[in-house]
Amino acid sequence: MTSTSRATSSGTPAETTPKADGGPLSRLPMPSLRAQKGIALANVIAQIGIMTTGVTVRVTASGLGCESWPRCNQDSFVPVPGAAPALHQAVEFGNRLLTFVLVAVAVALILALHRAGRRKQLLVLAWMMPLGIVAQAVIGGITVLAGLAWWTVALHLLPSMVLAWVAAILFVRIGEDDAAAPRRVIPTPLRWLTVLSAVLLACVLVSGTMVTGAGPHAGDARIGVADRLQLPIQWLVHFHAELMVGYVCLLIGLVAGLMALKTPGPAIRRGAILIGLIALQAVVGITQYQLGVPELLVVIHVTLAGTITAVTGALWAAGTIRDRIRS
Repeated sequence: MTSTSRATSSGTPAETTPKADGGPLSRLPMPSLRAQKGIALANVIAQIGIMTTGVTVRVTASGLGCESWPRCNQDSFVPVPGAAPALHQAVEFGNRLLTFVLVAVAVALILALHRAGRRKQLLVLAWMMPLGIVAQAVIGGITVLAGLAWWTVALHLLPSMVLAWVAAILFVRIGEDDAAAPRRVIPTPLRWLTVLSAVLLACVLVSGTMVTGAGPHAGDARIGVADRLQLPIQWLVHFHAELMVGYVCLLIGLVAGLMALKTPGPAIRRGAILIGLIALQAVVGITQYQLGVPELLVVIHVTLAGTITAVTGALWAAGTIRDRIRS
């Protein structure tokens, strides 16, 4: 590659490095590649973290600690002593505040990528973050106003999983040379296996929300049994587990195929990590079911689900690669 097409250490192609043009972004410092990747990693962690705080809201019965939206209650945007138990207000309001952290990280990432003159694909993925966060906040408001109906809770979690998946893809893509041509390294048959595994993961996540909807953690002590998903939880748990078994079997087949073909790039390593995470998730899931779904294990289970989704995004990104940026 010639020097005119090589990316700089900031992640900006040398021939398109932005010049000071008097625009607002020109006043910002030029972010290095390390800074861009650091913000992108913070974005991934924050997307998984809000799932952790969200499920903490649920298992502590704090879902209606702030019983209105966008206000915490009818008279105030912040918790009011006596309006609800102090712990419930603190947990629910804290989860809401984390949304602003996510927005701040997403905006910082967009500004860094714009300032560094990165390619359009990265900017599109970056802009999906704040737009998704705003949509997620609206869904959260609907969830509260609907009294934590099980299906609204399910709809509240699933977009967070999508955002974690996209955030992981963005983190991987930032390290690639903008000027290099993309190369598909996973053959078409195995690519279809990757697609099928992603579809099955979506089914696993949806079935998981149904297990939660029929389970013992309603999100608030005032929610009655009639407001829960009226399906046998034992059946739902086994259905959820069978889908997970199918998912991990597809992944094992995918990794075996990649190894047999000696596929270049990080796909094999990410697939192996993903299989290990799923094995750990299975242990947590079985244990929590046998112990009567204790709160801490539920939090760990959802956090692992977000992590698995993010790593799946990274595996997906490994199917098409570009040359890495050289400092």
